[in-house]
Amino acid sequence: MTIQVYNVLTRQKEEFKPLNPELVTMYVCGPTVYDVPHIGHAKTYVSFDVMVRYLRFSGYRVRYVQNITDVGHILDTGEDRILKGARRERIEPMEVVERYTRAYFAAMDALDVTRPDISPRASAHIPEQIEMVKQLVAAGYAYEIDGSVYFSVEKFPGYGKLSGRHVEELEEGARAGTPFRVAVRDEKRHPADFALWKKADPEHILRWPSPWGWGYPGWHLECSVMATKYLGETFDIHGGGVDNIFPHNECEIAQAEAATGRPFANYWLLTGSLTLDGVKMSKSLGNVLNIEAALQKYSPQAIRYFILSSHYSNPIDFSDAAIEAAAKGLERVLVPVRSVRDRLRVAEQTAAVESDEGAAFCATLDRQRAALKEALDDNFNAPATLGVLNQLTTEVNTLLNSGQPIGQTTLTAIDQLYRDYGGTVLGIIPDEFKPESDYALVDGLVQLLIEMRKDARQAKDFKRSDQIRDQLAALGVVLEDGRGGTTYRLTKG
Repeated sequence: MTIQVYNVLTRQKEEFKPLNPELVTMYVCGPTVYDVPHIGHAKTYVSFDVMVRYLRFSGYRVRYVQNITDVGHILDTGEDRILKGARRERIEPMEVVERYTRAYFAAMDALDVTRPDISPRASAHIPEQIEMVKQLVAAGYAYEIDGSVYFSVEKFPGYGKLSGRHVEELEEGARAGTPFRVAVRDEKRHPADFALWKKADPEHILRWPSPWGWGYPGWHLECSVMATKYLGETFDIHGGGVDNIFPHNECEIAQAEAATGRPFANYWLLTGSLTLDGVKMSKSLGNVLNIEAALQKYSPQAIRYFILSSHYSNPIDFSDAAIEAAAKGLERVLVPVRSVRDRLRVAEQTAAVESDEGAAFCATLDRQRAALKEALDDNFNAPATLGVLNQLTTEVNTLLNSGQPIGQTTLTAIDQLYRDYGGTVLGIIPDEFKPESDYALVDGLVQLLIEMRKDARQAKDFKRSDQIRDQLAALGVVLEDGRGGTTYRLTKG
């Protein structure tokens, strides 16, 4: 079976055929670096990480480009997100950019998200953006008014082909949050026309000289420019979040195809949104969960397992109950992996004789490997892949508990299958586990603190008791009080 993908552009599942049989070109809209990365970012970029991992595992070379928006992301108020962040923290705009670009990559590294091959910044590609605007003006797709340049959506017949929305349906000033909202600008010829270049007021810090005077680029422009610069006028995959399908992705297509006269991206793969306890994350509601805060409570592998338990294109709801269930599901997989690796170390030293049952298990592994490939070939179906891994785990546990000798060949084959799909592709199984001596030390220290907490509670020193519990939780050790006493579980490592 070849890889099949659901193409949002054509609204159907298609066989994936890259322009170059040996090289996949892929662009994913990156973050606007004006604040700390949140769990919604994790959902999007872990999903695309698995796609990149699997394409490479399948033998493709992949050139993965993901931009950094450090200028030009304009809110409906006309305010740049970067400037808003600078005012909030009373620092320079580029200081904001540096701070949160580093925070973004640190968070992605912690989640074991493979870094893009190229991470271009919008502010470093102003000349190229100006050139595309000049092309669009010369071709009659854009017009200048008082130092600002707008794209005329009525001049581009394909506008709306990705989102399925039509120019005549777009209402000026519709209420924020509705599908057909467009920004109100009296100077525009049509409500849906969007800014390619904005005139900068004298006090506007982020500004560059252009043929239309001092100004700055519109948000949509950078992706069209940087995608085509590094991947070619037409490339294979464009990714991003479904929340940006309109207007951002729609505008990308319009300006790129109007400028080049060629198709922009052949396959559009978009991730579903993430809610927090059933509510869309919003700073105004105070319900944004930062990745750093999530990693204080849960391991990177547990967060990845949770994200991958839902298909990348579907919405997902983040809650403590959901991720705790994911952590338990992950642990059920990790237990036999640890056991297999422990037995493998012994087998390598003793040359244990293989039983017939152990040798026959290789046929099971062949069947499960084929099922894992089939699941991922089907539009990168991570939930189905986890299902196969769980089935494999059940069969491995049965073998391990059979009491039959299992030789080095079978143990190696089991370990390799877990490494290939659980490690290399999904990123939920580590290459190495901490030595057992480390676990023994951790267990001893935690048990000591549990006894100290118990003594504090008996002495009615509840402040001290809560302090021990909270400090352990901050270190990734969650205490659970029950009828049989206090137990603990690790959310890290």
